Amino acid sequence: MRFPSMSDDANALGVVATWFVGDGEEVAEGALIAEVAMQKVDQELYAPASGVISLLVPEEQAVSQGGVIATIEG
Repeated sequence: MRFPSMSDDANALGVVATWFVGDGEEVAEGALIAEVAMQKVDQELYAPASGVISLLVPEEQAVSQGGVIATIEG
């Protein structure tokens, strides 16, 4: 999973404001898994597939648009 494009500024950074799942948890496709924020805009992220999620970016760590924040294997 990648951090979504939320700004026209290619260098803008955002954060994962909240993970709603834990590392190593089973997730279902379409389940709410995180809320991300960038420049006062929040967006919910949903699992694109079912499987076991590995969180690669902790909450509140800066990440660029398109940066990989988690993987789902399943």
